[in-house]
Amino acid sequence: MGDPLAFLTIPRRENGERQAAERVNDWGEYVVPLADEALRKQAARCMDCATPYCQIGAEWNGATSGCPLYNLIPEWNELVRRGHWREAYERLIKTNNFPEFTSRACPAPCEGSCTAALPAAPVAIKSIERAIIDRAFAEGWVTAIRPARRNGFKVAVVGSGPAGLACADELNQMGYCVTVFERADRPGGLLMYGIPNMKLEKSVVERRIQLLAEEGIAFVTGTEVGRDLAFREVRKRFDAVVLCIGSGKTRDLAIEGRDLQGVHQAMDYLTASTKALLSGQPPAIDARGKRVIVIGGGDTGADCVAVALRQKCQSVIQFSRRGRLPDQRPSDNPWPEAPKVFKLDYGYEEAVATFGCDPRTYNVLPVRFVGKNDRVTGLVTVDVAFDDRGRLRELPGTERTWPADLVLLAVGFSGVEDHLFAHTGVAKSPQGTIAASRKTYQTDIPGVFAAGDARRGASLIVWAMREGRDAAAAVDRYLQEKKD
Repeated sequence: MGDPLAFLTIPRRENGERQAAERVNDWGEYVVPLADEALRKQAARCMDCATPYCQIGAEWNGATSGCPLYNLIPEWNELVRRGHWREAYERLIKTNNFPEFTSRACPAPCEGSCTAALPAAPVAIKSIERAIIDRAFAEGWVTAIRPARRNGFKVAVVGSGPAGLACADELNQMGYCVTVFERADRPGGLLMYGIPNMKLEKSVVERRIQLLAEEGIAFVTGTEVGRDLAFREVRKRFDAVVLCIGSGKTRDLAIEGRDLQGVHQAMDYLTASTKALLSGQPPAIDARGKRVIVIGGGDTGADCVAVALRQKCQSVIQFSRRGRLPDQRPSDNPWPEAPKVFKLDYGYEEAVATFGCDPRTYNVLPVRFVGKNDRVTGLVTVDVAFDDRGRLRELPGTERTWPADLVLLAVGFSGVEDHLFAHTGVAKSPQGTIAASRKTYQTDIPGVFAAGDARRGASLIVWAMREGRDAAAAVDRYLQEKKD
């Protein structure tokens, strides 16, 4: 390392952003990367601490601390500081199959547990990671690598999100003949249709899919295993099957008026938006000129706000039953836990620039939808509070009606879609996910594995990729033992 006190003497800088008032008029990525010299200075802030918590990949109090991929962060930080970009890229891809995805779509739990964050501010790890992989593509270092030989085994990967792609990539490089089945019209899963273009441009996803295809992975789209293609037929044709179908069962609001037109699941809205962008056709669900309400305070809800702004909504507001997070870490959220603090993410910055205020309203509970001629016209809410035991209680006399033409439900996921269990026969966990061992990733059906959100529940992109990598190693052990 260079100056051991650089984390104190050099201020933290992240990638910049295009002006919020301007970027809402297009669908391009909103991030503006730092220049090389600035990135080298940011990399110099890395302490190269004896125990790099940035790469521990643990879960504490329900949140992720450090990188689940165990990225060798201090090592590639030091290489960037020295200007050794090619070597930094080679260290990065030892643990991360697709840095171009994680450096754009991951919330960076590595930074939350960075040791430099104790006395100062964390290292700008995410910005540095993106710079490494973007430079690697620009310099032509990222090329298709086909395995030297095939081992004769065939593996089917069902689902082409981050878990499925990571699993397929690992198995392919081991010499397996891999076929990825995807029910959508394009590969990519959540990466293609669940993350808006301004966070992850679809050309970035398509570029990686093309590389994987050149390396020998076969992609079959528009085919849902269990419906379009019988699961027993897949098991018959392949030596092993890995289910990486995500946690697609969305939670709903069982309140009066839910069946009114204009009330949609958030993921349906985001998918329709991306499909329209790729096809050049009008979106199936459009916020143009409408009063939009987003229910749910997470990242999906924030993405809905950003998309609605680009579709030129009349107004947008987002409700959360939880309170506003504090500006600083509370005493019960110590380092290296993921910091639970208030942030003004990209979509909210854009709302402020467009309408003059943050769209979030806290401690609000939906009570019922109201409508006219079978279409939603408003949402009735009540203010709530939590007592010392964390129990929710409604506050009398706080009922309000909010006008709305489009309501988007972003209240989370509750496991795998139910029809999967009927089609495949795999066991279901109490959480609604596929029951599979954390050690072997194998289900109760021999030769059938599960990974990613389908096994662990809705989580981060880095966990999905970690599970895909681990599942690939488990499949390899299983088939090699079977061969012996």
